[in-house]
Amino acid sequence: MSEENKEYRKDEEQQATKTELANRIAGQSRRMASTYQHIGDSAIRAFRWFSSLIDKTLFNRRYSRLVSLILAILMYTIVNYNSRASLYTSTLRTSKEQSNVPVTAKYNSDTFELTGLPATADITITGDATSVTSAANTDGVIFADLEGLTEGTHEVKLEAEGYGANVSVKINPSNVIVTLKKKTTQAYDLSYDFINLDKMESIYSVGTPVFEYNRVNVRASKDTLNSIAFIKALIDVSGQTAEFTQDARLVAYDASGMPVDADIYPSSISVTVPVTSPNKTVAIAVEISGEVPDGQAIDSIEMDQQSVTIYGPESVLGQIDQVVVTLNASTITKDSTIMRPITLPAGVNSSNINQITMSVTLGEGTSRTIDDVKINYRNNVNNYKASPHAENKTTTSVIVFGTEANIENITADDINVYVDMKDAKPGLQEFPLEVEQPTGGLVRYSLTESTYELNVLGETTTESGGLEGADVNNG
Repeated sequence: MSEENKEYRKDEEQQATKTELANRIAGQSRRMASTYQHIGDSAIRAFRWFSSLIDKTLFNRRYSRLVSLILAILMYTIVNYNSRASLYTSTLRTSKEQSNVPVTAKYNSDTFELTGLPATADITITGDATSVTSAANTDGVIFADLEGLTEGTHEVKLEAEGYGANVSVKINPSNVIVTLKKKTTQAYDLSYDFINLDKMESIYSVGTPVFEYNRVNVRASKDTLNSIAFIKALIDVSGQTAEFTQDARLVAYDASGMPVDADIYPSSISVTVPVTSPNKTVAIAVEISGEVPDGQAIDSIEMDQQSVTIYGPESVLGQIDQVVVTLNASTITKDSTIMRPITLPAGVNSSNINQITMSVTLGEGTSRTIDDVKINYRNNVNNYKASPHAENKTTTSVIVFGTEANIENITADDINVYVDMKDAKPGLQEFPLEVEQPTGGLVRYSLTESTYELNVLGETTTESGGLEGADVNNG
């Protein structure tokens, strides 16, 4: 067979295959169309049957009442299910707690004093979300209704007011025990306290206040009145520089200084307060402690200020003649210029200067012994008679130390050695000897003996300072 014939035969076979495939597809399409037609016809017949059944049932008198009942039950179930679902859903989101809500009371406060009522309570607000949020932001109150109750102890229920009708309020505690006591009135004298003294310039001092009234009435239960120790006017002196008048608030206090809750009539009082600036100029004294190292001594101290003006109450200033500046000599090893603060006595408010500058000069230290220094006594409060145990032992020796220029002119009469007889008892006793250090601190005294024996007699002397049989002077 030639090649051309083979090619031709192959084309015929392929064409026959395609024709057969097309015939199969067409047949399958016809069968599917027939199936769809059959299903559609069946569905139409079923719908017509169901529609006919519904028509026969709904419009048949025999079944009309049954159909109406079924429809009514169905509608009731749907409506109630929606309501319950809505209520259940909202209940899940409607609780809010508030702590420390103030508690008040409704009662006749002019007649009764109330105790036992808690200052605060905790509450829980319940309702739908919107109502709870609104109630939590309102000015609702928790209160105890005591109106109509008489004197005595009562258990009462706390109530809520002002939170709205759409919420419920649970209160903890729900019940409280309170006591009502009848009030009486009693008069008290006034005292006073100055407040904010730290906000008043320290150069000023306040005088004695003058009140519009000197007595006020206090109304409370008898127990409360008995606990009041004083009534004070609180006078604010902030920024005052001259005499002023103000209405001072009145407060009741107990003996321990704690405020007492009571009705004071009037609750404030007009008071006039003088303001002055008392001052006094006094000397500055240097108080030296410690010893200069390496055998040296302070030869001289020169201060840039010799006096200072101090401010304070006149009663305090009258008792002050000088103020002190301290200097620790053990820290000085050479001539120095030192700045030191001024130490103000108790009761002094301020001074015109706060510190001074000292020029300290050192010199070589030397010492010498001064004999025949008389032994004096102090504080013979029982006026005992006494005599030295050692015969004619009425003097002692003292070592003086300082620079040559500072100690050369010191004599026995300049030194005070003494015995303190404050604790003396009859009999032979050994007393410590003490020496009074000189002012200024440039010279230091030390004793060559530390004790002194006296025979103390039980008899007393009518003379204020003499010791029988001894040349011992009252120091």
